[in-house]
Amino acid sequence: MQTIGERLEEARKKKGISLREAAEVTKIRGDYLQKFESNHFDIGLTEIYVRGFLRTYAHLLKVPADRVLADYAALGRGEARPRPSAREIYGRLDVSTPPFESPAARTTAEEGEAEEQVPAPPRARPGSSLPTGPDPAKVFLYVKWGAIAVAALIVLFLVKGIFFSGSPAPVKRPAPAPAAPKGPQLGLVATGAVQVTLRRKNADDSEGEIVFTGFLAAGESRSVPRAGALFVEASLAENLALEINGKRYNLGQMLGTGPRRGQLPAP
Repeated sequence: MQTIGERLEEARKKKGISLREAAEVTKIRGDYLQKFESNHFDIGLTEIYVRGFLRTYAHLLKVPADRVLADYAALGRGEARPRPSAREIYGRLDVSTPPFESPAARTTAEEGEAEEQVPAPPRARPGSSLPTGPDPAKVFLYVKWGAIAVAALIVLFLVKGIFFSGSPAPVKRPAPAPAAPKGPQLGLVATGAVQVTLRRKNADDSEGEIVFTGFLAAGESRSVPRAGALFVEASLAENLALEINGKRYNLGQMLGTGPRRGQLPAP
């Protein structure tokens, strides 16, 4: 059974990619890739970086990344280590013992405190027979205002039902379709993993501003404006195809394999 490193090295050699080219495409240091192919995974980084690098390298070489990570986990790597439990001391609690009191003295003191805390009943004024409840005038006023508020709400609902029940629903208009790009377009189609950079060509044949730069995975495509002459740079020219006026051209067949740089004339 092949090890992880043997599988990666065999896939890279079948594709005809050097470690330097793989490092340029994946943006992973070449010494890390060399250690992976030698089954040395202690590269001084955390497990999340090691697993991410292995997944990216496997995608580049068209090796099943899930199987590579499963074999890596079978080596006892990538497992979370239990963290030691931490104990915190918040201070010392001092408990003082109250002085001894006899039961009789304690009962007498509690009864005295109860007598002090119980409020005395209100005394009626001599010669007065009026009730102690709420003022009837205030109660009548509250009921009156409450009835007015309820009546106002009923009238409001009736008016709303009469005048607004037949209003038509708002018409939803479809959103306008996005406008098609104007001017000639250049299609970038990745037949394999490739790093692509497009620059404008100035009038003095010097490099101008960047039109597009990025990493394209296998099967991914992009469309960029082609307003004038362009410089095309690819990390693996055989993995990039250009679509011009509905026709597709392989950059590797035009310039050769490996990292290449060429020019496209103005449309």
